[in-house]
Amino acid sequence: MTEPDLSELIADAVLATPGVASLHGGMFGEAATYLPGKRVSGVRIGDDGVEIHVAVTSGSSIRETADAVRTVVASLFTGPVHVTVEDIVRA
Repeated sequence: MTEPDLSELIADAVLATPGVASLHGGMFGEAATYLPGKRVSGVRIGDDGVEIHVAVTSGSSIRETADAVRTVVASLFTGPVHVTVEDIVRA
C-alpha cells in the first residue's frame, strides 16, 4: 500500500468538516489533482496555494463552513487556502 498523497489527505480532512456535503470538481471539472490512475476532485494544489471546491449542506452557515475548511486545510498545508462554495445540497 502506498502513502496517501497530500491532496488525498486534504480531501479526507475537508470531507470530515461539518457542513461539507462533498468535494466539487468545479463547473467544468477543472478543480482537481491528477494522480497516477486516479483524480482527487475538488482539491487543486498549485504555486499560488491550494484551491478547495465544496458543496455545502443546506442549513449550514456558508461562511462558517468555509472558515472551518480553511482552518483544517491550513493544518496540513503551508500557504494560502482558497475555498469556493460551488453548490448547496439538501441534508
